[in-house]
Amino acid sequence: MSQIRQSGRDPDADILVRTYAVTHPPSLSIAPREVDWHQLAYASSGVMTVRTAHGTWVVPPHRAVWIPAGVEHAVDMFGRVSVRTVFFKTSLTQDPPTRCLAVNVSPLLRELILQAMRLNVLRGQVASQRRLAQVMLDQLDTVRAAPLQLPWPSDPRARRAAELIVTHPDRAWRLEEVSRQAGASKRSLERLFRRETGMTLGRWRQRARLIHSLRLVASGQPVTQVALAVGYRSPSAYVSAFRRVLGATPGRYFEPGWQPTVAS
Repeated sequence: MSQIRQSGRDPDADILVRTYAVTHPPSLSIAPREVDWHQLAYASSGVMTVRTAHGTWVVPPHRAVWIPAGVEHAVDMFGRVSVRTVFFKTSLTQDPPTRCLAVNVSPLLRELILQAMRLNVLRGQVASQRRLAQVMLDQLDTVRAAPLQLPWPSDPRARRAAELIVTHPDRAWRLEEVSRQAGASKRSLERLFRRETGMTLGRWRQRARLIHSLRLVASGQPVTQVALAVGYRSPSAYVSAFRRVLGATPGRYFEPGWQPTVAS
């Protein structure tokens, strides 16, 4: 992913990286689209979600999502969202991720992104700018993926179960009830989720609830209200689950500059 290929034959080869900074108002939705450059979308404040046919990726403050070129995606904003997007020319990378990837943004990567923003574009003929593009890609090879992806199953029965859980995040669904409404046995449903999402149904449901809770917290709702809205019996149970998966309490997680210290 990090090896830069240079070619003087491409008339656009001089521009390696483009940048775009914008602050979106709350509750804005961007219709599905695709672009022909790889994107690294970094949220400096607020929460946004990126949706594709394969799943949902959440981008809370000081996190980023890699969006490969040609992948159709929709974006939803929760709270006032400041986004810094770096567009990489596809010829810069070899074997890049073919699906979206949520990543933690290290202090170094953050400064590299901000420096690229100050320059607006990075050009191949400027040695320092070419090196900056290279280092950003190198950093993407080493940063830790964040547990902020909700992979979406493709089997119709598993999709019905997933839609049921996402539509009613506050309900304490029993597996028997979910499987009955999805039209599959409990064993079949568990097998489908493991095969198509890499998670058990229970873990998938927990991830779905936590992702939804991030949107609610970003919108300004208090933790007690958020806990009940995503199906936890008490705020302490919600905070405990949040910390176990994401490495901090909800309040700490949204603090500027916070970085995870444990792998999730």
